[in-house]
Amino acid sequence: MKKVLFIAAFLVAGISMQAQEGANAGINLGLPIGDAGDFSGFSIGVDFNYLWSAAESLDAGVAVGFTNAFGKTIDTQIGSIEIEDVQFLPLAAAGRFHVSEDFSLGADLGYALGISDGNDGGFYYRPMVGYSLSEKLGLTFSYTGISLDGGSWDTLNLGLMLSL
Repeated sequence: MKKVLFIAAFLVAGISMQAQEGANAGINLGLPIGDAGDFSGFSIGVDFNYLWSAAESLDAGVAVGFTNAFGKTIDTQIGSIEIEDVQFLPLAAAGRFHVSEDFSLGADLGYALGISDGNDGGFYYRPMVGYSLSEKLGLTFSYTGISLDGGSWDTLNLGLMLSL
């Protein structure tokens, strides 16, 4: 119950920051790879971040999101096994370096809380490349890694990010 209250408080704080300058919201589609690809065919996620200018070409801030990886149906010799969806709530520090007016490199580092049953979560890292489509809209390509006890959950993601 304490974990749920902490998450709710963090989300309320994050949502209240969205009205300020530097807020971004996005959606992404992911392709699970490695161990994750054995259990899921694709994932969808939403991201929120708030970034402050730390230097001329560097922004830093906080990020929160939600990811749902849709479970596969696996056929075996004794029948089909339905894998449940896997869900994470990443909480992270965020940094973006603007290489040019249109391109940026960035990373989110933190912890991904496991939401689904039997999912304890783990260390979260997400390097990314961004391309500005317009003043308010950007395209992102990222790799998400979550270090789990005894394995990892990895995805390749393509998304859109909107400046609020």
